[in-house]
Amino acid sequence: MKALLAPAAHLSRRLRLNEIGPLISVAACGFFAWGFVELADEVVEGETHAFDNAILLALRDPQNLADPVGPGWLEESARDITGLGGFAVLGIVTLVAITYLLMARKRGAALLVTVSIVGGTILSTALKLGFERPRPDLVPHGAQVYTASFPSGHAMLSAITFLTLGALLVRVEKSRRIKAFILTLAIIMTLLVGSSRVYLGVHWPSDVLAGWSVGAAWAALCWFVALQLQRSGQVERPGETVLPHEPEQA
Repeated sequence: MKALLAPAAHLSRRLRLNEIGPLISVAACGFFAWGFVELADEVVEGETHAFDNAILLALRDPQNLADPVGPGWLEESARDITGLGGFAVLGIVTLVAITYLLMARKRGAALLVTVSIVGGTILSTALKLGFERPRPDLVPHGAQVYTASFPSGHAMLSAITFLTLGALLVRVEKSRRIKAFILTLAIIMTLLVGSSRVYLGVHWPSDVLAGWSVGAAWAALCWFVALQLQRSGQVERPGETVLPHEPEQA
């Protein structure tokens, strides 16, 4: 038994799973990935049909399915919010963050953000092509759509972008209250974007749940990788700036 446990213990120490940061990131990645796999299996088998229909219909006027519940300004606000998870807005946010990191000479962190978000975009596209689930036809759409339905790209990419950038900001902030505020804001933004997709009738609720799950799993995986690279010196530590080498004096 000891012979079997020794390699596992060595690997755990090597990956620093005895530390709270890497342990939480691995656990979060595993939990959300498991949630996505279970949900995807239910969707493929059609087990979410009743749930999806009930939620979409509950958000519509029974007398006019083209009219979402609530005042007109709420529908308009939902369109504004859903735009925060679009490629254009997230692309601008990502570009600004990368530019800032490069200007601050945190090249490793800039590369990590780039790989995380670009990789997440590729993963989202691959999953959509793999499942090819049709968009909801139960209610009229409140926004234009161009791709397949499962998982929700807006929910997934907003989770990846906001959670990754939020975690990055938390690492350089010392105040616990501000850290909590940043993470809470990142989570709220992610939830608002996904919820707006269901409210506008452009996604089944299970699409959004899947997008949140795989997005959170990907963000947690990227953060685990960041912690490993940070400890090996390949990514800057919090507050560390990579300065150019000073010329040698004669």
